[in-house]
Order: sequence, then structure tokens, then C-alpha cells
Amino acid sequence: MADKKFTMGVLGLGEGRSILSAVLNSPYWSIGNICDLNESLCKERKEEFGLTQYTTKYEDMLSDPSIDVIGIYTPDQLHAQHIKMALEAGKNVLCTKPLMINLDEAQTLLACQKRTGGIVFVGQSSRYFEPARRQRMDYEKGRLGNLIAMEAHYISDSRWFLERDWSRRPGFSWMYNFMIHAVDLAAWYLPKISEVYGVGAVSANTKAYSLSVPDTLRFIFKEESTGRFATVGGAYASPSLGSGIEQSISCTLRGDKGASRAGYPKLKYEHHFDGNGHHVETFDDLHNYYFRFEGETHHAGEYQNYIEQMAEDMLAGRTPKPDLKEAVHTLAVMEAMERSMETGKPIQISDILSQRGIVL
Repeated sequence: MADKKFTMGVLGLGEGRSILSAVLNSPYWSIGNICDLNESLCKERKEEFGLTQYTTKYEDMLSDPSIDVIGIYTPDQLHAQHIKMALEAGKNVLCTKPLMINLDEAQTLLACQKRTGGIVFVGQSSRYFEPARRQRMDYEKGRLGNLIAMEAHYISDSRWFLERDWSRRPGFSWMYNFMIHAVDLAAWYLPKISEVYGVGAVSANTKAYSLSVPDTLRFIFKEESTGRFATVGGAYASPSLGSGIEQSISCTLRGDKGASRAGYPKLKYEHHFDGNGHHVETFDDLHNYYFRFEGETHHAGEYQNYIEQMAEDMLAGRTPKPDLKEAVHTLAVMEAMERSMETGKPIQISDILSQRGIVL
């Protein structure tokens, strides 16, 4: 139990539905206010969660001295602007992934954070699903020995996404809306990714919507300093085999003393460590904690896990991770992925950062 509660204002009440549930169920947090341009959605969330107030003006939350942290769940292209406004108002920030849709404002945000001293924590929810948490615990205990390689994917038949008008607007990318989950898992275990090489294909299903955005992708990430590497894949506009055969999100670690696999949405964790044999752990008793509305479409338990980690870190004087620098490095990896697909060549992360004038 925490010895202090933090107060969060939530901006963006579509995806923000899950963070509202998380805050209200956490011993660390309370709701300060909620905000959305859509007043009917504000009223709906106020009624749904038994709240006492809302606003349609972001400035109302920024000027509220009782709010410690702004939770940003607005459309991706607005994140950078909303983060900057929060930092300049003296607020700490929780922002859903992706932090930004590109690196255009990365150095500006880094400078703003340095100037204001505010925290920017990125809600990379896949790290906080129960199997992924248990897998990370075993990794940190050294049960795999020395990590050699890892494999991550995010596979989803998401052709329904193409029916939405905003999927056909400039800048739409399967990578930033979907594949970033798998990329973040790779960056979690290989934090010093230095080189990226990959290929992508545009299926007939995507072309039917007059789009030329790659929807089936495979990459190799290399960490020069350690020799470790990762393979990262995604497929979004074609049939999948279903989560019973290939989980939507999967992370496999291979070490010299063991191997493990965690995924989503199944609450299942498999591992084989030297001397212990193969084991499968299931966490079905936590299903209602993780999935609170509409089947498995809102995984609010992950959000609760990461805001509680954020609170514990702040109380202990630690920087919650992933932070702004880590998120910017991951976005540099994403840009390298795009360039590699365009050029057919390996791309160095240091070149991306240098060309962008970004100092981490």
C-alpha cells in the first residue's frame, strides 16, 4: 500500500476509458479531472465512472494545482503538443504509446523536459501484461543465463482498420499503430539497438484501399556492443492463425541456460530453464483484472500495473521507464525500419539521431 496518492488528470476519453478504470482501482491514484473535446463523451465517462466533473478545455487541467500528472490518451499526432504543454505547466506526464508519430519534435521535447524537470513516462502496456511481467522477473533473476537473442511479433488480422476514414489519411502506418508493441519489447531487452535491417510487403488487401503502406513486415535488430540480436515481425491485413496457435503479441527469449515465451491475449507463460524442464504457467484467475470491458478489447489491468509502477518509482525517487529518452531511441529504431524498407540496406541508429540533431 502506498503512503501517498497522486492525482491524475486524463486527457482523451476514448482510449482513456481504460486509464480511468485503472486510476479508480489503484491505491496510489485519484482522478483530478477528465477532458475531451467531445462533451457528450465527457458526460458518458462521468456517468460511467461516477465522477463529479469534466472539462472540454485542456487549459483547465493544466492550471489546476491539485493535478500531479496529466495522462495523455489523445490521437497520436497530438501527443508532442500535449506533452509540451503539460511540462511547461509544471506537470508530470504519462503518455500512451506511441510517444509521437515521428522524430520531428523529439529534440524540442527533450530540451523542454530538461528545462522543466518534469517526468515523461510512456505507457507501453505490453510490458505490463502478467506473462510479460513474470518473464521479465525470470530474466532479471538470471534464470536464462546470458541472453543470446529474442523474437517478438505483433500479428493481427486488422483489415477492419482500413474501413476507418483516418486510416487513409497521410501518415497512417501499421508500424506506429500496431507493430510498436513488438518493437518496444525488443528495445526492452536490447536497449542499445545499433543497426536495423528489414523488408515489408503491401498486400492486395491494403492496395484495395489505394494505400501503399507495408502491412507484412520482418526485421532484424542488432546490438553491436553485446552481439545480441532480435527478429521482429508483424502482419496486419491478412488472415491470422488465431491466438490459440500464434498469439497476437509474442516475446521469446533465448539464453544459454534457458528459454521463455510470453504473449497476449492468453494469460500463459512458458519456460524451460536448465535443471527445471519445461513448464507452463497460467494466470486465468486474473482475466477479469486485465480485461474489464467488452471482452478483451480494453486491457485496463495493464494500465493499472504501469501507473502503479510509475507511482512506486516516483515515491522512491526513480525515473519511471520507459522514459522520454528511451522512447525517442525506440522512435529512431522505427525510423530506421522505414528507411531500411525503402533502401533495402541496413540502417545505423546513430546516423538517424545525428541527422536529426538529437542528443540522448
